[in-house]
Amino acid sequence: MTLTKQLIVVGDRVLIRPDEAHERTSAGLYLPPGVKEKEKVQSGYVVKVGPGYPIPTPDITDDEPWKERKDKPKYLPLQAKEGDYAIFLRDQAVEFEFENKKYLIVPHSAILVLLRDEFIEE
Repeated sequence: MTLTKQLIVVGDRVLIRPDEAHERTSAGLYLPPGVKEKEKVQSGYVVKVGPGYPIPTPDITDDEPWKERKDKPKYLPLQAKEGDYAIFLRDQAVEFEFENKKYLIVPHSAILVLLRDEFIEE
C-alpha cells in the first residue's frame, strides 16, 4: 500500500507557484531576499484553486429533525483557474514549502490580474 499526499485548497484560496524568473534582473544578477520582500506585488502560476465562496443555504426545519441532511455545501466559483498567470499583493500571501517546492497561498481577493491563454477558432 502506498501513501500519497495531496494538497487540498479550501474556500476562496488560490495555490500559486511563484515565478522564479523575477528573482533576477535583466542583466542576470540575482536579487537579494530583502529586495523581493519590499515589492508590493508578485506574480506566479496558479496550481490549484479552492471551491470558492460558500453560499449559505436556508435552514429548513423538517418534521423529522433526527434525519441526516443530505444537502451538499454550495459555492460561488472563483475567477482564477489552474494554469493562469496571476499578479497579486505580496503582503497577503503565505509562503510554504511542499515536497521541496515553494508555494504561496493567496486569498482570491488579493489577486489583481489574471493572464490566461485561450484558443480562438477562426
